[in-house]
Amino acid sequence: MTDYSEEQRNELEALESIYPDSFTVLSETPPSFTITVTSEAGENDETVQTTLKFTYSEKYPDDAPLYEIFSQENLTDSDVSDILKLLALQAEENLGMVMIFTLVSAVQEKLNEIVDQIKTRREEEKKQKEKEAEEAEKQLFHGTPVTIENFLSWKAKFDAELLEIKKKRMKEDEQAGKNKLSGKQLFETDHNLDTSDIQFLEDAGNNVEVDESLFQEMDDLELEDDEDDPDYNPADPESDSAD
Repeated sequence: MTDYSEEQRNELEALESIYPDSFTVLSETPPSFTITVTSEAGENDETVQTTLKFTYSEKYPDDAPLYEIFSQENLTDSDVSDILKLLALQAEENLGMVMIFTLVSAVQEKLNEIVDQIKTRREEEKKQKEKEAEEAEKQLFHGTPVTIENFLSWKAKFDAELLEIKKKRMKEDEQAGKNKLSGKQLFETDHNLDTSDIQFLEDAGNNVEVDESLFQEMDDLELEDDEDDPDYNPADPESDSAD
């Protein structure tokens, strides 16, 4: 008859020796403990980590132990799900044998794979960003190829913007026209304009000088009166030039 308690005690002693810094006993009845598993450091010293909790079933190792993710760092929900599936598979394959070390070792390898995946994902993201930057730079030099579709789209947008500009200008011109006063309105709103010229003369002291030498007496001017000409005919334009 299998002595399950003895096998369990022996495995606990071995685990405590293998994982002295990460093995913690939670209870003795039933035997329950945790083991913290940390991945190897990645390219930028990043790591992922999980603490596994195990509880022996009464007939362990003929029955699988109970297990769960007690805590974790830097793992996604998908990563946690994959680890639990891995534990279930390993437990099924190792029934009848003490298996905690095997389960922990499988999780350790999985965490290292996750770190590698993080590295690969970052490299792909970096390449993608570089590719996008190159494409953007090419667009600056080559521009967007003109097609009927994008030309019509641009034309519609341009016409709409132009129409808005015209409407704005018409509105501004209309507003300016409303604010502009006619001459009559200026006189009606500013009565000082009625006397502005007179006021100007008064301010000048009515000191307007006239040069009389520019004028002659009317008697000294030799003016001909067409009506005194006996041959003058108002209806005949040539009568005046007959002389």
